[in-house]
Amino acid sequence: MRALARLTSSPAERLADLAVTALVDEAELSPKPALVDRRGQGAHRDLSLGLMLTSAQALRPCFQAMAEAADTGLPMAELRCLIGRLGREGEAAMLEVTGGVNTHRGAIWALGLLVTAAVQARPTSAEALCRAAGQLASLPDPQAPSAAVSHGQRVAQRYGVGGARAEAAAGFPAIVQRGLPELRASRQAGSGEQNARLNALLAIMTRLDDTCVLHRAGPTALDTMQQGAQAVLDAGGSASLAGRRQLLRLDRQLLAANASPGGAADLLAATLFVDRLEPRLPGDL
Repeated sequence: MRALARLTSSPAERLADLAVTALVDEAELSPKPALVDRRGQGAHRDLSLGLMLTSAQALRPCFQAMAEAADTGLPMAELRCLIGRLGREGEAAMLEVTGGVNTHRGAIWALGLLVTAAVQARPTSAEALCRAAGQLASLPDPQAPSAAVSHGQRVAQRYGVGGARAEAAAGFPAIVQRGLPELRASRQAGSGEQNARLNALLAIMTRLDDTCVLHRAGPTALDTMQQGAQAVLDAGGSASLAGRRQLLRLDRQLLAANASPGGAADLLAATLFVDRLEPRLPGDL
């Protein structure tokens, strides 16, 4: 029955499935430095793996609604407003099932744009998909509550970094230039899927101005994250003994600083989504 349901599902349902699967895969990936995974809570006192998985499943209707909205032929400005509203509704659903804990706000933003762009722009490659998502992200959302400023936006203003909005508007360079190439190169090198995903996360961390880290621990911790992630890759990546030692060292350093690279985790989930979706572009959604 499950196989039959998958064969008869709509493109919007399949895209929502891919987005939720990416969130689940990111949450379960271990050992991630200072992040929730199969080992425990990382640097978070209010999160758990079970909560992350519950949150991911609660977002399925949100992603499906965005994909359906993208297939209505609305002008881009109107579509941007609509998916903004749907994203806020998805965030409300997330907060309801998590008891008010922010598990996936950044992921709603990144994956919501990518899901929408996959339908609206009919891209033919990962790069085209991310560019189309960037065009949507660059449009204003006049309906967004003016008083709703996130921790990430405050940190971006304080430290003069771009944050999640700038990353998306630039066409997700963390995905196209770092996460996706490292994921595929590590697979090609025989690292195994879990280590390939860890290496993709680390590649994202080497350059990302992660506002989650900045919010929790400031620029020193951000520098620790970036340099530590590069040290893992330079040592041979997470599949090597030397690389795994560097990874566990980075984990200890970020835990000591109470710094969790949540922005990088959101972009890893987005990378996994794009990786699975690209072979289906443009039409086989």
